[in-house]
Amino acid sequence: MSVAFRRESDEEHLEPKFEIPIPAGPNLVTARGLALIAERIAELEAGLESTADPAALAAIQRDLRYWQTRQVTAERPPAPFGDKVEFDTRVSVLLNGKPKTFQIVGDDEADPSAGLLSFNAPLSRAMLGAEAGEVLAFGGLEGAIEVLAIELAES
Repeated sequence: MSVAFRRESDEEHLEPKFEIPIPAGPNLVTARGLALIAERIAELEAGLESTADPAALAAIQRDLRYWQTRQVTAERPPAPFGDKVEFDTRVSVLLNGKPKTFQIVGDDEADPSAGLLSFNAPLSRAMLGAEAGEVLAFGGLEGAIEVLAIELAES
């Protein structure tokens, strides 16, 4: 029989399942971020016990490997003083003339729409080390960021 008429299995056409990529660099976390990781692990472990579907089980196990790795590699940096933009501070700025407030957090805790910026985000990196009153360049624009206030976050 010709190879052209041979039925291939459906699995040959499925996309391969890869591990969830781990962000490069240190895994800095806030107290809230560390608690969120622990909660996620507990949810996934509960899901392992209640899932019989092999595909769903494989997805849960993959996610669980990611979160367990993040838990083991988590680092709590020293507490900030609040006099400059640091990890786990809340920063009020004028960004291109619009008022914004952000908290600098870890990669897994980041949610820009909720005002939680990863310390690795370009905007965070542009602000790190700045003090209140400083005007900073960002995105090729001079004076794009004006740091209005810095306070300790309640994480």
